[in-house]
Amino acid sequence: MMNFLVKTIANAAALAVAIWLVQDITLTGDSTAKKTVTLIIVALLFGLVNFLVKPIVQLLTLPLFILTLGLITLVVNALMLLLTSWLAGVLDLDFHVEGFWTAVLGGLIISVVSWALNVVLPDSRD
Repeated sequence: MMNFLVKTIANAAALAVAIWLVQDITLTGDSTAKKTVTLIIVALLFGLVNFLVKPIVQLLTLPLFILTLGLITLVVNALMLLLTSWLAGVLDLDFHVEGFWTAVLGGLIISVVSWALNVVLPDSRD
């Protein structure tokens, strides 16, 4: 349970950094509390998409992964971010990613920040 909480916080922080750095990734809301709750829900949604959908997409793109020496991972991460944005719209959350190239940049930022936070934050695999 603690590992899930740490990963969700890392996802939320990585999403927050991407929102802060990339103009076309937006999180809107009336108050800071509403934005925080929306960010945490979007982080949970992003984690769920990465847990359920990403392995299937990676398996289907395995030949491209080998052919591009792993660069297809940027596209897969962008597609997962776009899917999260679409699901957030369906769930009436105030999170939006505008366009594929914005998603590529956002996915790259989220990957780097998540990696750095997962190195720093504790991992409780008892």
